[in-house]
Amino acid sequence: MGEFIIKMPDVGEGVAEAELVELHVRPGDPVREDMVIAAVMTDKATVEIPSPVDGTVIWLAGSIGDRIAVKAPLVRIETAEGAGEAQPVRISQAPTAEVVKPEIARPVPAAPVSAAPAAAALPVEKPLAAPSVRLFARESGVDLRQVQGSGPAGRILREDVEQFLVQGAAPALVKGGSVKKTATEEIKLTGLRRRIAEKMVLSTSRIPHITYVEEIDMTALEELRATMNGDRREGHPKLTVLPFLMRALVKAIAEQPEVNATFDDDAGIITRYSAVHIGIATQTQAGLTVPVVRHAEARGIWDCAAEMARLADAARSGTATRDELSGSTITISSLGALGGIVSTPVINHPEVAIIGVNKIATRPVWDGTQFVPRKMMNLSSSFDHRIIDGWDAATFVQRIRTLIETPALIFIEG
Repeated sequence: MGEFIIKMPDVGEGVAEAELVELHVRPGDPVREDMVIAAVMTDKATVEIPSPVDGTVIWLAGSIGDRIAVKAPLVRIETAEGAGEAQPVRISQAPTAEVVKPEIARPVPAAPVSAAPAAAALPVEKPLAAPSVRLFARESGVDLRQVQGSGPAGRILREDVEQFLVQGAAPALVKGGSVKKTATEEIKLTGLRRRIAEKMVLSTSRIPHITYVEEIDMTALEELRATMNGDRREGHPKLTVLPFLMRALVKAIAEQPEVNATFDDDAGIITRYSAVHIGIATQTQAGLTVPVVRHAEARGIWDCAAEMARLADAARSGTATRDELSGSTITISSLGALGGIVSTPVINHPEVAIIGVNKIATRPVWDGTQFVPRKMMNLSSSFDHRIIDGWDAATFVQRIRTLIETPALIFIEG
């Protein structure tokens, strides 16, 4: 018998530690070669750690949520082939939503293996699935041990979980009337959710927000949008309000470039950008991400819509690259039909402004002689009050309002 050590892999330059976000084994559990035994996460990547050997887990470095130093021992496995050690390997940088499987160095056997049955032949209770699939199953109330995997080596795919939800047995009915409930549940903040929490604390603790709300008449733009969607070419995505807002932002920023900036408060330096890289806050199964539509100043309405749709799909499927999830100069936050009447969006640090889109509702509006039905929407926008004065914030939003209420202006150059 021997011992095999798996070390925390190096997941990128400058990363000293990683968070343990998934553990698929416990001490005493059998493992087989290439079985995923854990997943670790930094702000750059989520990395699956496979076992390079057959054996039995005898020690784990920590529990889910713990931070472990790069190159420190992560898992110890008892093997029948003699002692060995998996050396940590540098991994190319990848986005948080993407799963990367590192190649781990394998030891040379010290002696021929006996004819005894291999540990990999033992039953393993923990099913194989990617972190995003496990999250989807957990949120859907599905026990992955009941799902038949169709991927390589029996790996469970998202489609397998969706199929199980369609064909699975209905939950048992609960008899009786109302009962008192006293159970509590403690949930450790881990993974992307912890990253989001840290980002929000950073933004709200270091940026003095000022939020300005303005009502906008969307009637003319909605009529134009309906016409353009009705005449759109094959392959063009359906237009939402956001591509028009993106183009309005480009025009308003040309007049007030101080809004399209980042602020390094440690160095006391404001960086203004001529390029307009618009972050689009996007909800995914794993949490909120912000894919970036780059160079919106060089894109038309249809191009903005197509790029936004592509990035949203990539973010939700976990295939967006690191470059596609970073580098924004200003952000749009929208909850679509759930947008509510007003919101107080949190600035995406280190930017200095964020535009919040609320829902469109038909309301009676006085036109001077009578009340008429108009499609109205509130725009809730937050600014870094250290950099943007209230007057400038109001002027910026009023300019956006003028462009949206008279949408022909969006298409006029100069």
